[in-house]
Amino acid sequence: MSRSDHVDALTQVVVNNLANQHDWTGIAVHTQAGLPRPLLYGLPPKRLYVHPDEQIETIKAEKDRAGRIPQLPEQEWVLPLHLSEKWSPARFAQVFDAIHPVPPGRDPVADEDDDDTAGSGGDRDAPWKLWRGPKRGKRLLLATVQDDSTVAYYWIHDGLVKPRQN
Repeated sequence: MSRSDHVDALTQVVVNNLANQHDWTGIAVHTQAGLPRPLLYGLPPKRLYVHPDEQIETIKAEKDRAGRIPQLPEQEWVLPLHLSEKWSPARFAQVFDAIHPVPPGRDPVADEDDDDTAGSGGDRDAPWKLWRGPKRGKRLLLATVQDDSTVAYYWIHDGLVKPRQN
């Protein structure tokens, strides 16, 4: 099996897992100059990651509001890898250097901001929105595939993210 066939097969396993096991929609393959291999992106059925500082600001804001702040899903980058592959920090840095914080396509967070201009509370510049949409840090979901097609997912961030407070 050639290298490109291996990457194509790996990508297809992850696409099938995201779509059929995790109910992602809008899954697409993303290739561009500077990427060591194709990435995937798509929209999960619910929000997968909340930055620790955003979580604190959201809790503070919810105390001052009548209701909960919606946690709309955000499009996420996915990097398919096989468990036996060896990747260096420099290779991950190459991926982060090539991507934008938010994948291309429809952005529910931007749609939410558009709704705010219609008078739904004026939260466009709220502190809890500092970690959403294009303002968020670069991150991707590492999809690690085992020989039996089991897929395990791990978050990888570009840079340091402070730990969550329990």
